[in-house]
Amino acid sequence: MLTALKIFIVLTATVLLQVTILPAYLADPFKPNLLIIVVTYLGLKTNRSGGVIAFALGLLQDCYSGIYLGLNGFSYLCHFIFLNLAADRLYTESRFLMVFVVFISTVVNGLLNLLLLLIFSTAGSIYATLLPDIVPQAIANAVISSLLFSLPGLSAIEERR
Repeated sequence: MLTALKIFIVLTATVLLQVTILPAYLADPFKPNLLIIVVTYLGLKTNRSGGVIAFALGLLQDCYSGIYLGLNGFSYLCHFIFLNLAADRLYTESRFLMVFVVFISTVVNGLLNLLLLLIFSTAGSIYATLLPDIVPQAIANAVISSLLFSLPGLSAIEERR
């Protein structure tokens, strides 16, 4: 029960930062996507029940971003499933590995969103706005995740194994 409360508090704080404070103070390509960091952490550190949380976070981001509903929900769920399957083979206690996985997840999320938009959308100009922002956002996510993963209280949320 206490673990669920901690996860709820972290998710609420993350969503509030993502949709209220960060857009007001940071430019778009350098604005970190905290929800990808949370989904990466949940995928590597929790059991399979975090998939529902990952999908809900993606839908919540879609509600606030104004892009197609379900786009981030599907991509976050794919990230969670892949990372959860790979978590047994990775040394998830390494902070460097966690930061690297966040960087790769951000790039893959951007490419997956572009692929889904290519398949399901007719908006031609959206590709030119999303493609150049993938690497700067991945770098910003990696920097923020290196700070977040060094916090001592973050290990209290783990429930895997």
